[in-house]
Amino acid sequence: MATVRQRRVGKGTEAAEDQPSEETNVKPDGKVPSGGKVWNVLSVTVGGILAVSLGLLTSVYVATLHENDLWFSNIKEVEREISFRTECGLYYSYYKQMIQAASIQQGLHGLVYDNKTESVRTINILERMNVYQEVFLSILYRILPIQQYLEPVYFYIYTLFGLQAVYVIALYVTSWLLSGTWLSGLLAACWYVTNRMDTTRVEFTIPLRENWALPFFAVQVAAITYLLRAHLQPAQERVTLMVVFIATFLFSLTWQFNQFMMLIQALALFILDCFDMLPTAKVTWLYIIQVSGLLLVCVLQFFNSMILGSLLISFNASVLIARTIQKNLKKGGLLNRLGKLILHVLLVLSLTLLINKFIKKILNLESDEHIFKFLKAKFGFGATRDFDANLYLCEEAFGLLPLNTFSRLSDTLLFYVYVFVLILLTVTAGIVAFRNLSGSNQAQCMEKMEERTITLKPDAAYNLTHTVLFGCLALSTMRMKYLWTSHMCVFASSGLCSTEVWKLILKCIRLHTSQRARLIQYSVPIITVLYISYKFWPGIMEELSELREFYDPDTVELMNWIKSNTPSTAVFAGSMQLLAGVKLCTGRTLTNHPHYEDKNLRERTKQIYQIYAKRSPEDVHRILRSFGTDYVILEDSICYERRHSRGCRLRDLLDRANGHIMDGLGENEPELKPSLYPRFCEEIKKNLPSYTVHFTRVFQNKTFHVYRLAKHK
Repeated sequence: MATVRQRRVGKGTEAAEDQPSEETNVKPDGKVPSGGKVWNVLSVTVGGILAVSLGLLTSVYVATLHENDLWFSNIKEVEREISFRTECGLYYSYYKQMIQAASIQQGLHGLVYDNKTESVRTINILERMNVYQEVFLSILYRILPIQQYLEPVYFYIYTLFGLQAVYVIALYVTSWLLSGTWLSGLLAACWYVTNRMDTTRVEFTIPLRENWALPFFAVQVAAITYLLRAHLQPAQERVTLMVVFIATFLFSLTWQFNQFMMLIQALALFILDCFDMLPTAKVTWLYIIQVSGLLLVCVLQFFNSMILGSLLISFNASVLIARTIQKNLKKGGLLNRLGKLILHVLLVLSLTLLINKFIKKILNLESDEHIFKFLKAKFGFGATRDFDANLYLCEEAFGLLPLNTFSRLSDTLLFYVYVFVLILLTVTAGIVAFRNLSGSNQAQCMEKMEERTITLKPDAAYNLTHTVLFGCLALSTMRMKYLWTSHMCVFASSGLCSTEVWKLILKCIRLHTSQRARLIQYSVPIITVLYISYKFWPGIMEELSELREFYDPDTVELMNWIKSNTPSTAVFAGSMQLLAGVKLCTGRTLTNHPHYEDKNLRERTKQIYQIYAKRSPEDVHRILRSFGTDYVILEDSICYERRHSRGCRLRDLLDRANGHIMDGLGENEPELKPSLYPRFCEEIKKNLPSYTVHFTRVFQNKTFHVYRLAKHK
């Protein structure tokens, strides 16, 4: 953390790692008194027990909320599976497929040569999707003697809830490492739970990839925080690097967006290294670990081209190349270093773009182009009628972070404390960065005066930059807020419990004594925990006492009808979200699905969605049959959508992409023209001859309409 110390001659421009941390209860010969050792062991033991206890309690808490919300233990299997909405159901279907396979080998073969996820195509699920966790868990379930005592679905969800314990423990440990007291870990865990609406969504989106990945990401951040501490023994450093590598690998293996999160992390390391605030050797190791972990995942995913073409690999390689070209980057005066730094940044960015462009050209990679189209449109680099980009732009999850998030975070005092610590450490970091760039001559002049100066420890500097960059990501894209808010708990609690922070504040107002700093360090977090407990404990107890039940009779009726009245080889078309449930509940073949990281699938989905556009029945029939479709499911909630405003309804996105004028009152782009045909999903329900010759309605309820396609020669 930030600290005030007497500057030592000859060390003005070295990284803060080289400064010894303040020790207490140390004899002149450097040995810790026996009483101090006993106290340290007791403190670590109590803190460790508390960390594990809070982690387990959090797991039980979210598991109870899930049970109370759905009455999961009492509902039918089909209802349990329907509760895994959208892409969650798709991922869980592969776990179910592995469990039901005749053998592990047959199950793996079915994933590598899958022809049911995308009709008329055979794809490698292990290459396309991050489902190794489902594979591992299914194998574990098959070999452990637990089948008689635990259903497969419970083994799955309890594993995810168990990972929440790992998550909370990692946050607790990170805060403890930064502040030096386990009280900050306790406060971080309390804030994580009381701000659950903004820190996690595991209880209602259990199989989502981020719920697998974020616990490992938190472990990685904790290990990096420990790695950046001063005076680690070589053995400690090696073990810590191994933990960082394992956590990085598991994080990369379990989430398809891993490369973008680690790119932000690499940017944080790059910024701090440029300002000489981290030890270069350790930063280099972290770059190498990121790339090696990602490449290992690439091998396991059958050389997934999207990984090879990631910006992270190009950026990290560029940094290492640029560093060898500019060997004297950290020498010279302020203007000299600023000039070198600007050239260094330009060189790294240019190399990154060149290397990335070269790799994508060689591999003919277009899997992630929708992400860059989305970013271009989101940040105002031109309006677009591109269907894929607008599909993301119109979803609330990919919009800006709502302002009411900050009011919720403020209710627990988290946001106020976070802003206080953030401002303090940002000012500190600015001072340290300026001093480091100023060069040795100015530093030596200052050292002669023996004035007091400010330093920032490497672990605190990293966590500061981490929270700022991920905060920017969360502000721009609401879905990514869970990466920020959980770390916000760590950052705020560690600052509130830091001796150095309070020492700095008290010295600035000339009220500093060691006893006063210690008193504030412990009393403020204890008072904060008591306040949070008093205010939110009754609400938590009330929340745990609320009992609800899963209720979706229309979807249950649809799934039961499909299983009973269609061939097992039937191919279904419809919305991505619904078809994921169709695959899980019925095992039927799909035309499209929610895992959108493939160009062919995106084009296929746009074609399938013409069922909600203004197209002729002949066109729609021809498109659907080209993908082998036997049945198409139409949803009134999409055809007559009211959730989104005009311009963001799915039918509006299709109309704009097709060049047609949108429905309803409002402006249209000048180049849009009226369609020659009415909207297909509305007109087909009139049973006109031009439609019935191609489509026969075979099922209907209040929500869904299923039509069988005629197989014309």
